[in-house]
Amino acid sequence: MNIVTYVNVYSCNSKVISIMKSKITFLLTLLVLSFQSFAQMYDPVAWSIEQKQTSNTTADIVIRASLEKGWHLYGMNIPPNGPVPTKIVIEQLDNAKKEGEIQAKSKLTEVHDPNFNMKIGMYSDEAVFVQKISFTDPKAVFAKVVVSYMVCDDNTCLSPTEEILKVGKQGIKPKNTTPTSETETKPAEVLPVAALLDSVQQNDTAASTATTAVAPTSVKKLWTPVIGELKAFGEDTTKHTLIWVFILGFLGGLIALFTPCVWPIIPMTVGFFLKRNKDKKKGRADAVFYGLAIIVIYLSLGLLITGIFGASALNSLATNAVFNLLFFALLVVFAISFFGVFEITLPSSWVNKMDAKADSTSGIISILFMAFTLVLVSFSCTGPIIGTLLVEVSTSGSYLGPAIGMLGFAIALALPFSFFAFFPSLLQSMPKSGGWLNKVKVVLAFLELAFALKFFSVADLAYGWRLLDRETFLALWIIIFALLGFYLLGKIKFAHDSESKTTSVLGLFMGIISLAFAVYMVPGLWGAPLKSMSAFAPPLYTQDFNLYAKEVHPKFLDYEQGMRYAAEQGKPAIVDFTGYGCVNCRKMEAAVWTDPRVADRLNNDFVLISLYVDNKQPLAEPYEVEENGKIRRIKTIGDEWSYLQRYKFGANAQPFYVMLDAEGKPMTKYLEFQDNPSEFLKWLNKK
Repeated sequence: MNIVTYVNVYSCNSKVISIMKSKITFLLTLLVLSFQSFAQMYDPVAWSIEQKQTSNTTADIVIRASLEKGWHLYGMNIPPNGPVPTKIVIEQLDNAKKEGEIQAKSKLTEVHDPNFNMKIGMYSDEAVFVQKISFTDPKAVFAKVVVSYMVCDDNTCLSPTEEILKVGKQGIKPKNTTPTSETETKPAEVLPVAALLDSVQQNDTAASTATTAVAPTSVKKLWTPVIGELKAFGEDTTKHTLIWVFILGFLGGLIALFTPCVWPIIPMTVGFFLKRNKDKKKGRADAVFYGLAIIVIYLSLGLLITGIFGASALNSLATNAVFNLLFFALLVVFAISFFGVFEITLPSSWVNKMDAKADSTSGIISILFMAFTLVLVSFSCTGPIIGTLLVEVSTSGSYLGPAIGMLGFAIALALPFSFFAFFPSLLQSMPKSGGWLNKVKVVLAFLELAFALKFFSVADLAYGWRLLDRETFLALWIIIFALLGFYLLGKIKFAHDSESKTTSVLGLFMGIISLAFAVYMVPGLWGAPLKSMSAFAPPLYTQDFNLYAKEVHPKFLDYEQGMRYAAEQGKPAIVDFTGYGCVNCRKMEAAVWTDPRVADRLNNDFVLISLYVDNKQPLAEPYEVEENGKIRRIKTIGDEWSYLQRYKFGANAQPFYVMLDAEGKPMTKYLEFQDNPSEFLKWLNKK
């Protein structure tokens, strides 16, 4: 929906937008989901497995899914571009063989799914799947089944997930038979990590004793949880992170105000509220409630996102290659649109229905509709800002991160509607819509191109592709901000730009700033640290030609190796939980670690161990652990370090620094983001 249509619907009809009753139900559901999400979103489906004997030599492996009311599970055969189908794989089958393929026994209902706009087969309440097997000894059968699935209700789909199910006992040989190659190989047992590490203790001790006289610390002891000890040192500093998240969201909301999708709506909507009520107090109250409705909608969205994905899943999603490449492509599309190549609008059928259903209803529901319509109409301008915000705050590791960020965004967006309702005379002094708004769109287009490269860089670093090393990234940013500077000075024109023979004073200063920033980045091509933009550029180690030699590098990228070396040297270790996609980690490395006092302490008095939780390189031997009653697969190096951080330290946010002695015990409280070198130095001095 473009802004002209939006103005026509409100000003020409002078009516409050209302839509079909089904949409009312959807909106009210959205408002209450913020309270239900934490209770219902994590486990709407429970899986079970059993072995049912059908004869002396045959049985059925029965896999059953029990779904909560309102949720459905998709079938095993789904049309292209649909949801994730249910996939069941028997990954391990000992002392038995499959007879045929897995069969679905529950009734498959063919319905039109509104989430994907297609006819799809799905299961409600319960889904049962059966795999027939044959054997010689039923007591010796062991099966491990991996179920990949996706569940949805009428409004929401949860992210695809995986469940590991097991039936029978491992290691039992069938009676009166010769062991086959299948039964001779005993798979790794799923254990809590402490028990799992016992199996490597002998090799670890032998290897260490052979190379040093220092008594090695057991791997098991290095992994022993120290959550209580860390808490005893001082309070959690997450609140400081959340304050920053709120500020980041508020700044995003202020930027969104000055876009062509929002700015023209402010005077029109405030005037509508004041004119439709003879009582000015009532008009002001409605305008204030309108602002509160905007806040409620965005806050509910933030809570809903966290409820669906969870803090850890959001953190993983933020470094997922597919997600980052998708967001990269999305920002590029938005940028091309803002340059004027095409316009992103809602389907015209939506506009016609809303116009046809418009009437003079009043009250809370009508104002909620107006707020919800603003959210829809402004999406083409606010979508990239909100998306970037959510991705950045997802690495905070806090369940409240997305909600706090969206709260800040919504408050900034809602403030002018309530403010001008109380001071309507100030509406006359607002700049009128015009060519300057198009200039704002073009400026946003340049910025979106720059941020798009950041998302591509995250995927590139996490998977080690090395397609966008630091010098390449900087070269592209230099060109983008140089072109932005020339545009602001009037040297570049686009098709939708209004004719102007002069450059405004504001445009002059902004152009100077943009060109100066481009020049500032040039030394970075030869290795200058560029502290002010270190959060966005790839790390210095990706640069092929580097004349700068003062940066701090970790001595180890492996936890056990680093801790063993620290014990040999008689030095404390600093374990740095970081990530390739961690913005604040890059800030710390460029702005704090390069301080001469900090660099001297890190290089000489400590053993620095950096563990990248989003390292996607596969482990030589993947394994499984039990965490919070569920089996987790540890498949990549990043999985292992992320699990170490959760299991031993009870945290999942990055950056996260902890100072350990030779036995893996904390020496002081942990440290999160701190961009003041003096404060970081104080923390180092507490050893």
